[in-house]
Amino acid sequence: MNLLPRRRLLYILGFLIATGLMGFALYLQHALGEDPCPLCIFQRIFMIVLGVIFLLAALHNPRDLGTRIYAVLLSLTAATGAAIAARQVWLQHLPPDQVPACGPGLSYILQAHPFLKALEVVLKGSGECAAVGWTFLTLSIPQWTLMWFIALGLIGVVQIYNRRSS
Repeated sequence: MNLLPRRRLLYILGFLIATGLMGFALYLQHALGEDPCPLCIFQRIFMIVLGVIFLLAALHNPRDLGTRIYAVLLSLTAATGAAIAARQVWLQHLPPDQVPACGPGLSYILQAHPFLKALEVVLKGSGECAAVGWTFLTLSIPQWTLMWFIALGLIGVVQIYNRRSS
């Protein structure tokens, strides 16, 4: 008997968590007026990508090699999302005199620059990314997002050690 749930169940769990987090982000935005900054939008993109990978893995229900491939994809996606969230957490903890000035919106940045340059501009952060809005248990949205990216990345990696039952 396996100590861990079957692979497909963990993939479905990862998908449901990512979907729930995106639903909550939309609730915060539309019901509570917490408009996302450019870094938040990139975190959302990576959370959506994680959810899609989890869903594909659940539908595919891969064997060992496929599981390793999904684990790499999930780990890289979660690590990138975590890095973006960590950058925003760092910005939120800067002293007020070191917070960068507010910059243009994401739509302008994407129109004015090629994608990689736009990504560089967004990752530098701006004053709006340093603002702490909604909190829960004294943690900001990026802090929670960072923890969820780490947890979801671990769910993907744990799959390597979860033996398929025939």
